[in-house]
Amino acid sequence: MASLLLTGIPGIGKTTVIRKVAISLSDYCFSGFVTDEIRSARGREGFRLITFKGQEATIAHVDSRSPYKVSKYGVDVQTIDRLAKTVLKIEPNIELYLIDEIGKMECLSSIFVVGMRSILDSGKPVVASVAKKGEGFISEVKKRQDSIVWEVTHQNRNDLPDSILHWIRDKHKLL
Repeated sequence: MASLLLTGIPGIGKTTVIRKVAISLSDYCFSGFVTDEIRSARGREGFRLITFKGQEATIAHVDSRSPYKVSKYGVDVQTIDRLAKTVLKIEPNIELYLIDEIGKMECLSSIFVVGMRSILDSGKPVVASVAKKGEGFISEVKKRQDSIVWEVTHQNRNDLPDSILHWIRDKHKLL
C-alpha cells in the first residue's frame, strides 16, 4: 500500500497528527503541508496553508470575494495552484509526502488534484488527511486499491503518530 489516509470529523485532530509525524521525520526528506485555521475574536475566519518548507499563504477567508466558495469561505484557487506546483512535485530525493488535507477547498484546484494523482500513482509513500465527506476526488482517493483509510477519533488520536511511523517503517522500510 502506497498511501495512508486519515479521515475524521472536523476538529478531531487530523492536522495535529500530521504535524507530530512531520516532527518525528525531521531527518528525512519529505514534502507537503498542513492547513491551519485563521481565528479571531469572531471565531474561525479562514484557512492558511503552510508548507513544510516554510511557505505560507491564506487559501480561504470569509472576507474573500473569490467566486469559489466552500461554506462561508471564499477560496483562493490561484494560491492553492501556486503552492501545489511546488509541494506536490515528484522529486527523486523526496522520500515521503505528508498532505493535510485533501478537502473541498483544495480540490477546487485542478493543479492540486492532478498533483495528488501523480503522487499517489508514483508509488512513493503518502500520508494524507482527507475529508470525511465529499464527492469527486475526495471519494476517488478513498476508493483507491492502494490506499488504506484510518479514522481519527478522540480515543486513538494520541497514539496515531506512532502507528503511522510504524506503518511507514513496515510498509516502506524508511525508518
